[in-house]
Formats: sequence, structure tokens, C-alpha cells
Amino acid sequence: PVLVESLVVLVIVLFVHAGVWDRYSWCALALAVQAFYVQFKWDRLLQLGGAVFQFRAAANSGLLPASMVIPLLGIVMKERCKSAGIVYFERFGIVVASTGMLVALFLSVIAVGITKPVPTNTCILTGVAGSVIIYTMKHSLAVSEVIEVLEVLLIFVYLSMILLYLLPRCFTPGEALLVLEGLSFVLNQLIKRSLNVIEGRGDPIDFFLLVAVVGVVLLGLFFTVLFIFMDSGTWISSMFFHMMTAVLGLGVIMPWLYRLIQRNPLFWLLQFLFQTQTRVYLLAYWTFLAASACGIVFYQNAKRSSESKKHQASTITRKYFHFIVVATYVPGLIYDRQLLHVAAVLCLAVFIFLEYIRYFRIKPFGQTLRHLLSLFLDERDSGPLILTHIYLLLGMSLPVWLFPRSCAPKGTLSGAGALVPYSGVLAVGVGDTIASVFGSTMGEIKWPGTKKTFEGTMTAVFAQIIAVALILIFDSSVNLNSNYAWILTSVSLVSLLEAYTTQIDNLLLPLYLQIMLMA
Repeated sequence: PVLVESLVVLVIVLFVHAGVWDRYSWCALALAVQAFYVQFKWDRLLQLGGAVFQFRAAANSGLLPASMVIPLLGIVMKERCKSAGIVYFERFGIVVASTGMLVALFLSVIAVGITKPVPTNTCILTGVAGSVIIYTMKHSLAVSEVIEVLEVLLIFVYLSMILLYLLPRCFTPGEALLVLEGLSFVLNQLIKRSLNVIEGRGDPIDFFLLVAVVGVVLLGLFFTVLFIFMDSGTWISSMFFHMMTAVLGLGVIMPWLYRLIQRNPLFWLLQFLFQTQTRVYLLAYWTFLAASACGIVFYQNAKRSSESKKHQASTITRKYFHFIVVATYVPGLIYDRQLLHVAAVLCLAVFIFLEYIRYFRIKPFGQTLRHLLSLFLDERDSGPLILTHIYLLLGMSLPVWLFPRSCAPKGTLSGAGALVPYSGVLAVGVGDTIASVFGSTMGEIKWPGTKKTFEGTMTAVFAQIIAVALILIFDSSVNLNSNYAWILTSVSLVSLLEAYTTQIDNLLLPLYLQIMLMA
């Protein structure tokens, strides 16, 4: 399975660079080859228990697929913005690609360094790949851009040491690379923009995303340190938790956002949410869907009895939430993408805050949340945090948040790129859901070395093609310019990756589909 997963990723890398082969293509190829070799060293470290931190079991390291996501995103963003003539974001794409390569290389060097005996061939490959990447960076980046790359690397190192220590068994090395690298980018961008505020420059919804993500992460770190010294399950601790949340929210996060958007954040948010009648209808519809999701949770828990031998929800039951998420995102993508952007940020902040309440057993809802959500755990929730629902939200939202609006003057990209905001809906909401449902109920022919079935993968591809046809009918802004063969290739490769990867598919698949569609 690891070999097939690696082959699919390598094919995606080659497809991305098929149109334009330049020096960044050589860097990406060198990184992919060395990550392939280092991945096996990481797998051996995990099997022997030689890794410094505790990683999620029952999965391989996932270093290769995770290593290529950020560099490929940066490269396709560079090409799109170069075609649109937006020099600033073209340069930003180069910075993103360079940073992704350097951070992945750093993680590879760590794996090679702590492997005993030191693997000679892998060291040589890592050295060659590092030389190619550093040489290209030297001739591509300005001094200020090099400093920015090093800043992200430094933030990544500190976040890795803190979060991997505090959250054992929550990530594989690849998932940790992807999540922590994303957090490092967000934190660096927020610091950079906070120090260079220019009134009237920048979109408030982008600032809202940066502040919300950094705010909830810092809130979690603060309470993690605090509850080392006191019992989090008491009423006094719970009251202190709620009080300090209000203090930090109103005293730190709100002023920080005010400095960036130059207006009262609460007034701006209320005005934004209720600006048009369409937004009011969408908010009412989403509230109904949220209530329906809560109803499913309560109903499934009511069915569970103390005598029941089945303590976990079935795959089909968990996929109900995928259908609800699709029903949530599709109207937002069609009618108001900016509202969807902000609503997804709010939902992410609420999800993470509720996970804090569950994890710290904050009264009065902490123990109740633990009981309710325990029914929906699977083998990927082996650590202290329950992250699968947050990954589902991220997988659906990242294509919306990462859509290069500045490089799409008419609000949409040309060709297959017009489907980029729908990447999460197609890969996770439709493809992954259909593959799981049909594969578990009717699948008989298994892919070699996996539990996934050929029937599940084929129905996933077919369902995504039907979904693309429906998007063309209902969303007039999408114009594919007859790029149907490329869309079919993209969907097929990502579906094959879903069949073989042991990483969090809710997070990985939408990003790879977005990369393919933007390419």
C-alpha cells in the first residue's frame, strides 16, 4: 500500500509540472524522491519505538504525501498568479513552495539523524535534494523572502516541540507536518500583517481567518499550561475557564482584529452576516442543518444501551455527517462564497472550543460531550483529542480559504480551476462518502494490501463526475472550457489515493484535488 500511495503522489507531481517544467519542478521531483526514501526510515523508527514523540499507531508515517502538499500548492498558485499578472501573489507562491520544501527537508534530516545506524544512501539523497532546493532558493528569493522562510521554519520547530509533546498519538509524522506547517504559516502571516498594517489594505475576511485560528490555538496552549497546576474538572476551574476565555477574547483577540480591520469586529461581523436577504436565508438554512446534526448525535446515543455489544457507530452512520456537510457547503458555494468563508471560520472556532471543553472536562458540558462523542470514535482518534470532525470541516473549508481570489479577477479561475472551491465537496463530501458506503455494503474485490474495494473506488469516481455535471447545471460561474479529461484524471488519481492512504483522508484528499484542478 505504501508503494502504491507513493506512486500516485509521484504521478500527481509529474502531472502538475507537465505543462510548465522549470527549476521548481526539479526541486519538487528531488524532494519527492528523497521523501520516498526517508518515509521508510520514519516507518522503521515508528515500528521500533525510536521516535522522540508518540505518533498515531496503525498508520505509516505518511511523509511523502504530506511533504508534497505545501510545495505543490505554492507552485500552482505561482503559475496561476503569473498568468493573471499579479506579481505580489506570484512571489508569495514561490515563498510558500520554498518554505514547504525546506520544512519537509528539515523533518527528513531529523529522521535520518536519529536512525541508527545512519543510512548512507538516504543521507546522500537528502544531501542532493537539499543542495538542489537551497541552490534554487538562493537564485529565486530576495533577502526579505529568505527571512520569511526562516521565520516559518523557526515557528514550526517550536510548535512541533510544544504540540507533539502535549498531544501524543494524535498525529502521524506526515499529519503533524501538514497541520503544524499550516499553523506556522498562519501565525507568521498574522505577525507580518500586524506589524505592517495599512488602512484600507487587505480583506477583512482574511484577517478574520488568521486571528480566529491563532486565537483558538493560543487559548488551548494557555489552558493546557494552566491545568497542569490545577484540576480542570472542578466547578472553580470551569468558572475560571469561562472567565479567562471571555477576558482573552475581549481583551486580546478583539483588539488584535480591530487593529487589522480598523473597525469594531463585532459590528463588522453582524453587518457582514445580515447584509443581504440571501445571507439571512442561508444562515437560517445552516442553523436547521446544525440542529439536524445534533439530532443525529442524540438519536444515535439514545439507541445505545448498556447491554449493547456494539459501542461504535457504523461507517454509514458516520457518513450522515458528510451528507449534511455537502448540503451545507453547496448552497454557500453557489450563492455567497464570502459568507461561507466567514461561517466556516466561526464553525472551526466553535468546534475547537467545544473540544477544549470536552478534553478538559469543563463543567457543565464537558462530561456530556465526552459521552456523546465517544460513540463516533474510530481508530484514527487514538490520542487525547477527537479530531476527525475538525478534519472534516478543514477538508471542506481549505479549498474555499485557499482559493486565490486576487488572481481570479472575475471571482473564478478558468478551465478546471473553476472547480477549485468545490474540491472538498467532491473529494470528501461525495467521493469519500460514496466509496465508504458502497465499498462497505457491496464491495467484494479488495485493492491489494488494503480494506478498500475496487467497487467503492469506481463508484466514487462515477459519483464525482455526476457531481461535476450538477455543479455545471446549477452554478453559472463555472465554465470548464472542455477540460473534462483533466477533471476525470484528477478525480481518478485522488480516488486511488483515498483507497491506499492511511493518513487522514478528510484533510489530504481535498488538497490534492485542489492542486490538480489548479494545475
